[in-house]
Amino acid sequence: MTTVEALAERPGPADDTPLLVAEGVSRVFETSAGPVIALAEATLQVRPGELVVVTGRSGSGKTTLLNVLGGLDRPTSGRVVVDGVDVGTADEAALVAVRRRSVGFVFQSFGLIPVLSAAENVEVPLRLLGTPSADRDARVAELLDRVGLAAHAKQRPTELSGGQQQRVGIARALAADPPLLFADEPTGQLDSVTGRQIMDLLVELVHGSGVAAVVTTHDPLLMARADRVLELHDGRLGGGAPRRGRHAAEG
Repeated sequence: MTTVEALAERPGPADDTPLLVAEGVSRVFETSAGPVIALAEATLQVRPGELVVVTGRSGSGKTTLLNVLGGLDRPTSGRVVVDGVDVGTADEAALVAVRRRSVGFVFQSFGLIPVLSAAENVEVPLRLLGTPSADRDARVAELLDRVGLAAHAKQRPTELSGGQQQRVGIARALAADPPLLFADEPTGQLDSVTGRQIMDLLVELVHGSGVAAVVTTHDPLLMARADRVLELHDGRLGGGAPRRGRHAAEG
């Protein structure tokens, strides 16, 4: 089964309600030299099936933005609602549920556990959710097939290429079937050919399955495939008129 065929079997979103809403979000870090504003008054919405790219210089706040939007960090001020949960006011149990069920993260450095096989790495989120063994095995097999690594299930990260490791990372991010995907420079450590393959996979996942994604990147090819491109400059988010589809119609 091809990636596109696998994605076609997954039902699309029921409506166009935003899966992510951020309103006037700031993140300030206190240091010995005084407060550092890493994110200032960021506002955006992301809907099912929408790929939003955030670009900006190193140090502009891109990783901080993803951490706050994905519930890994709380905003200093403003409001972030992820899949219906306000992560700024939610208690720790609700935040854990958001992180495990509502969002998936893909990291530039892959973030795989080196002593585990590809299949075992993908399985980790399902173990945290207490998914029964038979269901875990079926889901892992489905995801590795989806990202083109069915034949590499037993290999450890050191036995895989960079592109293959990133595919495992994407499969792991999708293990709990989250509606939101965050990817921090997912092609940053890959050569141009492999980076394009990962880019194609991300675009297929978002536009084919209804997942909403926020991706940070410097890759102009990925920017060209996005529904919106936002620029982050010194912690301030700007730009990004919708490019295509129903989001373009909204203006």
